[in-house]
Amino acid sequence: MSFFKAYDMRGTFGVDFDLDTVYRVGLVLPQVVRGPRWLVGRDCRETSAAVRDALVGGLSAAGAEVTDIGLCTTPMVYFFTAADGYDGSVMITASHNPPSDNGLKVSMRGALPVGYANGLNEVERLVQSSNRRRDDSPVPAVAESTDPTFLSRYIVWQFAHSILPNIPPAQPSQAFQNLSYAVDCSNGMASILVKELFPGAVIINDTLDGRFPNHSPNPLKAEAREQLVALVRERGLDCGVILDGDADRCMFVDERGEFVQPDYLIPVVARATLAGDRQRAAAGGAPVVIHDVRTSRGAIEALKRMGAEPRMVPVGHAFAKPILRESGGVCGGELAGHYYFREFHCCDSGVLAARRILGEIARAKAAGKTFSQMMRPISGVYANSGELNFRVTDKDAAIARALAVARDRLPPEISRSELDGIRVEYTEGWINIRKSNTEPYLRLLVECDTVERLHTWTALLKEAIGDES
Repeated sequence: MSFFKAYDMRGTFGVDFDLDTVYRVGLVLPQVVRGPRWLVGRDCRETSAAVRDALVGGLSAAGAEVTDIGLCTTPMVYFFTAADGYDGSVMITASHNPPSDNGLKVSMRGALPVGYANGLNEVERLVQSSNRRRDDSPVPAVAESTDPTFLSRYIVWQFAHSILPNIPPAQPSQAFQNLSYAVDCSNGMASILVKELFPGAVIINDTLDGRFPNHSPNPLKAEAREQLVALVRERGLDCGVILDGDADRCMFVDERGEFVQPDYLIPVVARATLAGDRQRAAAGGAPVVIHDVRTSRGAIEALKRMGAEPRMVPVGHAFAKPILRESGGVCGGELAGHYYFREFHCCDSGVLAARRILGEIARAKAAGKTFSQMMRPISGVYANSGELNFRVTDKDAAIARALAVARDRLPPEISRSELDGIRVEYTEGWINIRKSNTEPYLRLLVECDTVERLHTWTALLKEAIGDES
């Protein structure tokens, strides 16, 4: 697949891109994303330092003034892009991809994302039409910042904006004091702030290591959660949190070690966020909470019960952030574990989401409920397949086959959305079929009112799609 994706640039280093590609990207970014002041950060992958040098070399040769904050989380780059008024920024990361991969996440002023539809297409055109190499001309060196205030400022902001039960921001050591919980950093960038932001947690895999030796940096994979699940069960903890490689996503397991599907937690994040949203409370009206096209009806119905207005959006941060901003929404989330916040410049933060969810779990425990009991009104209403991946050559033909089966074998549809792929609604449930924007997969999700119906629908659609992997 191309290095240039819908949301960012990402691929296998040395296969999909090389350092000359990165240098050319740096050369053209200030031309596409206007402005001289640029911020750069990176994750701990083994290739990130070299990618940084090539990128900064290109940016500097193009006349940009570059500030490099070094090793950081992706949300840190978003935060300082907006808070400090940079014209553009690049986070060097492949997020949850395998260790062999790397990439570039680009933002413009205000931390608005630069995706393929609003700039990366032009970057790709200019890069492909250039034969410039890093060695063509000398460029000024840009030192990595050693200013410790970047991390300290970020941690202070996170404390001040985490809405926790009866805990003043000035007393962080008391946060979640009634919880016993674990945090898995996945050997990724959450390691640099986990001790400060998750007091009292049992912390694992908090040594930075871009080889990700203990498990995949993708918490959506069940094998990535095995270590956390075992720890929660062995120690009888209230819950476990796992963050991905660049800490822009978080996911949870409950007190039984069972995975809590991230879209189920959107209403939990919304409840915590709305509790502290005095501006919205004073203004009145239904607060907008965004969710992607894969979100469970259980979560959507829970949002409506709390008086929120659910707003469906396409999958991906390049779409979610502008819509949250334009709609005046307060927060939102995705099945993949991204959670967005208006006060965080409409960006996603795994740490902020985790702290707010932990606060809600602490409230539930104080009221005599376990995490799983707290979630039951959301997660226990419908049977859900989770996202299923299919490796097929002709995705359009596979989608056509699945929709034909749905037309002939499923109940009459009551509505349809083509916002991202196709989501078809039925009285008894819904299906979503979409092409991945980041991986070579066709994705299917099915939700029904009964487990039996779920098994029947899923089997029919899987047979129609086929799988060549």
